[in-house]
Amino acid sequence: MENHLKKMQALLEEGTSFVSATLVEVKGSTPRAQGGRMLVTTSGLHSGTIGGGLVEAKALEFAQVLLAETNPTEQTKFIEWNLNRDAGMSCGGSVKLFFERFHANPWEIIVFGAGHVAQALIPLMLTLECKLTCLDTRNEWLSKLPETPKLKKLCVESLPESVEEISKKAFVLVMTQGHRSDFYVAQRFLARKELPFLGVIGSRSKAATLKRELKKEGLSKEQTERLVCPLGFSLGGNHPQEIAISITSQLLYERDKLFGKTHLRNPVPEKL
Repeated sequence: MENHLKKMQALLEEGTSFVSATLVEVKGSTPRAQGGRMLVTTSGLHSGTIGGGLVEAKALEFAQVLLAETNPTEQTKFIEWNLNRDAGMSCGGSVKLFFERFHANPWEIIVFGAGHVAQALIPLMLTLECKLTCLDTRNEWLSKLPETPKLKKLCVESLPESVEEISKKAFVLVMTQGHRSDFYVAQRFLARKELPFLGVIGSRSKAATLKRELKKEGLSKEQTERLVCPLGFSLGGNHPQEIAISITSQLLYERDKLFGKTHLRNPVPEKL
């Protein structure tokens, strides 16, 4: 049990999507006694067992179907299977299994640029239930960010050329070294299919210039209107910590507006 909880905690801290399956009741002849546990990720069995064989294969398949649901309304499932009828086993018994899903469809946030605002924003965002990635061409700035499984730090040769590798489900924040690099990253994202959120840091005058330049490059008004600039709510001052709070507030607002609050039904426990 202690080892199971440690592995579960590690997956929670990484922000990895997984299902915990527990054998809560057995009747008749079954492969394993009550209390068997296993953890399942999108890659398959991560650890543990509920008895092996066909019943475990069926449970693995069921768990991965749960992980694949794009808009889950329930985080738990309680299932009873007759091993002969439902799992094709010669055993005459039955089992009851409890499935619990964690980090299903995690909130993914991508930050282009590891400068002063990112240095204040990312530690704040790490306190929330999300998966973070920060890209920059400067390894010395990336190295200043926290070391944690929840944050992926990528040192790349070209930020615009990294756009194609980004998930279409991610919230994207563009805060690179300057206007030109922000422009090229935003241009590539807007040429793709719509993201849930694309924000660029800057002033209102920068926003007007950026959208005007994007239109000159052939992007439609509909495409440029998807761009959120200035990034962050209009509150606080120009200190990086206050800008970070304004951006985080806007991201939470946009997340809840888009996805609702079903993602909060399965909060991450502080400690198992």
